[in-house]
Parts: sequence; structure tokens; C-alpha cells
Amino acid sequence: MWYTPKSEQSNQLDVIFSDLYVECRRAAPGAQLSYNVRNILERLPRIERKLIVSRKKEGCAPLFLGCKKGNVEIVEYLIQVCDADVEQRGVYEVSDDHSVHVVTPLWCAAVAGKLSVVRCLVEHGANVNSLSDTGSTPVRSACFMTHFEIVKYLVENNADIQKPNYNGGTCLINSVQSVPLCKYLLKHGADVNAQDIQFKTALHYAIQEHRFETTTLLLAHGANPLIKSRYGDDALQTACLKGARQIFEYLIKHGGYSHERIADAYDLMGTTFIDDHNDTQNALFYWRKGFEYRQYHCLPNPQPQPVVGKPSYMVEVQFQTLEDYENLVLDVDARRMQSLVICERILGLSHKDLIFRIMHRGAAYADSLEYQRCIDLWQYALELRIKKDSLLHPETCFASQALVQLLLDLYEKHEVGILREELQYRDVIQTVRLLFSQFDNTMKLLSIRPVFKRQQDGFDKILKIITHLFYILHVIPKTEEQDMEMKKIICGILRMNPCNSAGDSLLHLVVSKSNTFRSNSFFEEPHTTSLFPSPNVAHLLIECGSNVEATNQNMSTPLHFASLRVNFNPQVISILLKHGAHLDHRNSNGNQPYRMLAGNSEATISPLQYITLKCLAARKIIEKRIPYVGRIPVTLESFIEIH
Repeated sequence: MWYTPKSEQSNQLDVIFSDLYVECRRAAPGAQLSYNVRNILERLPRIERKLIVSRKKEGCAPLFLGCKKGNVEIVEYLIQVCDADVEQRGVYEVSDDHSVHVVTPLWCAAVAGKLSVVRCLVEHGANVNSLSDTGSTPVRSACFMTHFEIVKYLVENNADIQKPNYNGGTCLINSVQSVPLCKYLLKHGADVNAQDIQFKTALHYAIQEHRFETTTLLLAHGANPLIKSRYGDDALQTACLKGARQIFEYLIKHGGYSHERIADAYDLMGTTFIDDHNDTQNALFYWRKGFEYRQYHCLPNPQPQPVVGKPSYMVEVQFQTLEDYENLVLDVDARRMQSLVICERILGLSHKDLIFRIMHRGAAYADSLEYQRCIDLWQYALELRIKKDSLLHPETCFASQALVQLLLDLYEKHEVGILREELQYRDVIQTVRLLFSQFDNTMKLLSIRPVFKRQQDGFDKILKIITHLFYILHVIPKTEEQDMEMKKIICGILRMNPCNSAGDSLLHLVVSKSNTFRSNSFFEEPHTTSLFPSPNVAHLLIECGSNVEATNQNMSTPLHFASLRVNFNPQVISILLKHGAHLDHRNSNGNQPYRMLAGNSEATISPLQYITLKCLAARKIIEKRIPYVGRIPVTLESFIEIH
């Protein structure tokens, strides 16, 4: 009896799938499968056809490719003749923002704008409310792409326009760029005041994008301009922060805001033109309008808080008289600080826009080599960020890294003679204090299980930042009193025994070449020079109480790290050994530093100088498997175990 071996049959199916996949991927719009491929498929039993079209390559089955390209003839053929699963998911990259999603064929066709394919899939039973990996329905995503006809067709076939994605984004929020689409959704019952996870409504997003017609449409349909976002921004405040002038003027007239709110809005609008657009003329125009508005409505001038200005703002306070205002016209720095003072008064200390503007203003000063002003502002921004979130927040790490890179940049430029300005000890130690003040709470948070990867990664970065600050503290000039203060703070940090996600101590980090920073967007040329391994910082840490025999999760000591060829520095090795590091300490992989160094021709250290008779005896006990547990003092048992 003739039969086809299973292996040969499997190879035939592989070839058929490959030919089908290639045709679906390369087919021009409106094309259908070739006669040859259709003929081969139709000769197979129906169950084998289904198996073939269910296969995936690069995350996509043939049906998914047909939907993406809009080949309705191919889609219909695969469904009717090959029983392709209309709900089989594939990988889709959105061309606008290059985001990648795992979605159904209907979602794919809706976003790609292929109306004929959408009709075909729905007619063959596709779920119109199927969810993507982010919880987005086909109709919601079609709204984002403004495929009006597809939205209409899906709504006519019972698509739920109220269903948000996992971030709370609704169809209406996704449609603010299209007035006709918003009108259609509102006509069909879209909730005009639905909020996403940031508590923003469609009105917030329309204002953010300066969509005046959409804004007035939403307000006409009952949008509440007083609803506040997560950061406390209502419609008027959003218009001020985004510099949406036309919407701003409309809201002042029709938003029902109090005189105090309108006066503050003029002030805040002026700050946006200073901070975001560097537009002095419009900034002064709005500040003058706010001042005159208060006078006209007999409102008291806002009292500066505190009455004496902050050093980070160059002790600037909000102007109280017309004479103060006139002085701003002539003083660039006063205008810049005035803007931050007003932002802080109106937005509050925890508002993300205030912190961002402080960082941005500091970066502008750094670009013009006014380093001290940048340091003052960035330290204040870091202080606010830590109070608002914690050391584990990505934005805190970003602010910390930016500040440390700035300090390094200032030190290095002074050393090579580019700058006269010398890095001040007080600036560095203040940054260390800011970070150290939160170590206790941070480590308690990390002790709670489960630990989120993003939080642990944040703490890992903070530890790297701390070691770089130690480096700066060591190299800058200090008085004897300052040196003692520095060591006292380092001792306090070491007593807490902070470790990264791999269990590496601070001493592990300072003997490792991988202890570097990644790029930071505030610097066009980020600091990339490796400062580590550093014998001086290693000695400083040991002097302050760091354990030279501390082990990480792999049971590796700092000496294991230092003995790696990539990290090798003879001074580091010498310092560690001098302070009691064991050359024959065995890690989880069985590696011992003396064996690692033996393979390095640059290592000229004689192991016999640092290996005691006690160590040699321990080696022999392990090598000869001599029973020792319970026969020797417990302290000696642990000593033998490390060998």
C-alpha cells in the first residue's frame, strides 16, 4: 500500500505555507492568490488547509497579512475555503507612532483603513468589540486614525463607542482631531465627560492640541470645563499651560470662572510664553493684563510665598507694583525667575509642569555655561521630585542623573582649564544628602514583595549615581572639616548596606568598569567616560567601613569583580587584598580570584603574599573532602565554606 511518510508530508505542508505566506505578503492591493497556490490548497483535505492558514511567521498568519494590505479577495478566500480563524491574533505596527500591538484581523483592518476587509470580516462573524493587547477596540483605534467610514460601519454593527482601553481612553478622546467624527460620536451617545486614568476628558485633549472647533463643540454638548486632571488642571489651566490663546480667550468669556482664577490665568499664560516659546513680548503682555485685571476688579495682588525669595529662584518674588513690572522689561534673568515663581504659586510644588520647567530652565543656563544657576535649579527640582514621588520613580532617577552629569561636566571642564568656575563642595554634598535622606524609606519599600522591576531598576540607577557622587567628593578640594563630614555621611550610607538587584554592594560597583551612565536628553554630548574601577573611591569606601568580603547573589566578592580582565586595575586589587579580601574565596560558579588573576599576564601580584596557612589548610579540607562540620568551631566552618 502506497503512503507518504510523515516527515515528507510535513515538508510539503511547510512549502505550501511558505508559498502562501509570500504571496499574501507581496500581493498588490486588490490582488488574489495565484492559480497555482489555490490549486494546491484545494487539493488538500479541509482540515489540512485550516492547519496551514493557522500557521504564523513573524507573528502573523496569512489572513492577518491579507487584512493589513486590504486584499479582500484573499481574505474572503482564506475564510471561506480554508476556514481561517477570524479572531486569530497577529502583530501590528502602527505607522504613525511605530507602536507594536497584538490584535485581531478586524482591529488590523480597521486601523489600516481597509473598509472592504472590515465588512468582509464582520459578515463572517468577527467580534466588533474584540480587544487588543492594550484593551482597545477596533472602533476606538479607527477613531484615532480618523477612518470615519469604518467608524460608522462598526457603530452600525453594534460596536461599543463607550468602551475605553486599559488607560481609560475613549473613542471621543481619540477623535478630538476630527470635528465631524466628534459630532458623529456625540450624536450616538458618547459620554462627553468620560475620564481616562489621568482624569482627563476629551476637552483636555482637544485643548492640548489647540483644537478650537472641537473645544467649542464639546462645550456645546455639555463638556464640564471645571473637571480637573490628575495634576489639578481644568480646561482653563490646560489652555494656559499649552499656550492655546484662542481657546484661552474663549474660556475666559464663556467658562464661568471667578475673577481670581482669570487673573491667575493671565499670569500663568505669560509663563508659558517665557518658558516654552521664549516670547518676552507676549509674556509681558499677559502679565500686564493680569495686573490690570486685578486692579480693575479690586483684587489684592498675590502675596509671595515665602515673602523672602528662594535662593534657587535668585530670591525673586512676584512683582507687586507697576514699577516692579517695568523692571522686568529690562532684566532677562528676573523675567525667567518671575515665570517660575508664578508657576509655583499657581500650580503648586508637586505639579509635573513646574518641575519640568525648572529642569528646562536649568538646562538653558547650563548651555550658556552658567553652571551655578543650573545646579541651584536642578537641586531644587530634585528635592521637589523626591517629595512628590520617591527615589524609585523614573523621573527622580532622570533628575538625579542630569544633576550628577552636570557636576562631572563642571569639574572636568575646570580641570582642563575651559572654565574658571570651580565645583563647590557644598553643591555635591547637598546632592548626596538629598538622595541619602530617602534611603531608609526606599529600602523599606523594596523589602515589600513583589518588587516591581521598574522600581528596582530605579534604585540600581540611584546607587550608580551615588558612587559617581563619591568620586566627585573625593577629587574636589575640601577642608579637613568637610572631609570629616563627607566620611560621616558615607559611613551612614554604608551602614544601611544598600545593594542593587544583583546583590552588588557599593564597593562592587566602584571596582567595575560597567558602572557608567547612559545618555541623558538634557545633554547633547552625555558624560560617557568611565570613572571606574577607581582605586581611590574603593579605598574611601573601605576606610568608611565597606565590607571587602561582601558577596552578591552569585557569591562574588568585590575582588571577583576586580579580577575580571575587563575590570583589572592593579591598584584596586592591591587595596582590596591589603584590607583582607580573600584570593581563594569561591563564588557560585566555582571561580576564585587567584585563578582568575593567574590567567592575566598583566597581574604581577604574588598570591603567596596574601594566602595564609589557614587558607591553605581550608583548601586541603575542601579538596580532600575531609568532614569538618561539628568537629571545629562554628566560626571556622564558615571560613572553610568560602574556599
